[in-house]
Amino acid sequence: MSLLITSSYVNLLQARNPKPSSFTYQIPSRFASVSSFNRNSKTKAVSSSLMTVKRSLIDTDGEVLVSKMEPAVVLVHRPPALDFIDEPLSRHRINALYTHTSPDSLQDFLTTHAASVRAVVSLGKLPITAEFMSNLPSLGIVVCASVGFDHVDLDECRRRRIVVTNAGDAYGEDVADLAVGLLLSVLRRIPPVDRYVRSGRWTRLWDYPVGLKLDRKKVGIVGLGNIGSLVAKRLEPFGCIISYNSRSPKPGVPYVYYPDILSLAADNDLLILCCSLTDETRHIVNRRVMETLGTNGVIINVGRGGLIDEKEMVKCLVKGVIWGVGLDVFDNEPEVPQELFNLENVVLSPHSAGMTAESLTNVSEVTVANLKAFFSDQPLMFTVQLD
Repeated sequence: MSLLITSSYVNLLQARNPKPSSFTYQIPSRFASVSSFNRNSKTKAVSSSLMTVKRSLIDTDGEVLVSKMEPAVVLVHRPPALDFIDEPLSRHRINALYTHTSPDSLQDFLTTHAASVRAVVSLGKLPITAEFMSNLPSLGIVVCASVGFDHVDLDECRRRRIVVTNAGDAYGEDVADLAVGLLLSVLRRIPPVDRYVRSGRWTRLWDYPVGLKLDRKKVGIVGLGNIGSLVAKRLEPFGCIISYNSRSPKPGVPYVYYPDILSLAADNDLLILCCSLTDETRHIVNRRVMETLGTNGVIINVGRGGLIDEKEMVKCLVKGVIWGVGLDVFDNEPEVPQELFNLENVVLSPHSAGMTAESLTNVSEVTVANLKAFFSDQPLMFTVQLD
């Protein structure tokens, strides 16, 4: 049986049973507070510690009533490997269809199920375009199991009044962890010395690569939202001197604010990119910024690939204009500039900063909670502001 039943049928059931049973859905406490959430991002969280989702679909004998109408369905649009969402959807008896399992073309698949699809769960950055959504006349919500939503046509969602949600801060701690991991890996040359030992070249000559220390380094964070703040918190015990650049100064923040990235680079050893990609931030790290950062400068990117001018970055790395980079994101994923593969001052990660067993459980909980809330006309978590 599907939880996703049209509102007209709910009204019919309520007429038959004026005092229906109900159940509550407890929002996990880690998602209940907005204290650690980036209030200046395009998303917002529900501040209530409890979301009550009423199910007025039970008759007087306590039996679930199944609609005789075609049930509403959730369309899961994901790459085959990202299957972590499947079990929670099945366990919560959500009627889900999967685009990647159909032998039909995507167009034929959407046409076949057009009338019944009311929600799309999006994973893996597969585009949710205006053309994609035009095949789904009953679509009411796009639930992104990611923090980013740049793969969704927000203008079309605004025009059609389609709600969009994202994963909020479900990945934040994990992304911050990897940012620091990449930073240490680049500074201390961890991948090269690992390869050095594995190659059998370790001799008494001690001719392995030598890195730089993190202790008391000056770190500039670009984008002091939820993830940027978590990165700063992790770097404080290293004695790092932290400053930042954002759209505007953050009230109550103990770090020095710089109004532009060039001045931030001029006064720091390391740059960590945590901001979103917009027209204003595309290629915000250009050759001039890298030259200003200097020969001992390190850039870590856990934001979006387009924040860095990759062609100029490659040139700067080859010529020693900067010390190195740690990249979890790239401008044209999954394509990566081939020149990076042979450079010892580069550490690469396949856009996996948020991918841990724990974070995937968190995201699954948020996804299911938002689907239940949407179909029960309850408040949503982490809705994207379309206005």
